[in-house]
Amino acid sequence: MRLERFETSWTKGPATMTPQVDSGQFNSGSQPWFAIYTRHQHEKTVASALSSKGFNTYLPLYQSRSQWKDRVKRLLLPLFPCYVFLQGGLDRPLDILSTPGVCNIVAQAGRPAAIPEEEVEAVRRITASDSPVERHAFMKSGDRVRIKSGALQGVEGFLVRQKNSLRLVLSVSILGSSASVEVDHRDVELAG
Repeated sequence: MRLERFETSWTKGPATMTPQVDSGQFNSGSQPWFAIYTRHQHEKTVASALSSKGFNTYLPLYQSRSQWKDRVKRLLLPLFPCYVFLQGGLDRPLDILSTPGVCNIVAQAGRPAAIPEEEVEAVRRITASDSPVERHAFMKSGDRVRIKSGALQGVEGFLVRQKNSLRLVLSVSILGSSASVEVDHRDVELAG
């Protein structure tokens, strides 16, 4: 079995700075994605350490403003705190679990739980878009919609109204977490 090393490159957009994996790694038919549960505030360290061991990782980040007494600071925070996405690599569980900051591999019924590729792809697309991304409470119900045009065309999620704007909420079911991105009402249609 040949081990391939995947490099992480950083892209900077107007609203976010997100580590993006090479686009070829998101092709359908590739290995499934899993979630690694990390210690609090160890996501970046874990993603970096696993990448240096040859694993394909993805850590979506969003930009947040923090107000301190004397200044405002912009921070890059994990979109899903305490989680790092890992594509394949479960044939080397000791290498994963012995990485400093890793607590466990997210599992269901005692087996590592694969995350649907379309959920990871949707998160990757919203973090790569120019729209501001933020964390959102996990949703299970609501109108499921699909973006019908623009950079996010084909992405599906739940539509919510926040103040004077509409937001598309994307959920990663296995993590019980969601993210949202602002959308124009003319760009959405009911999915189904």
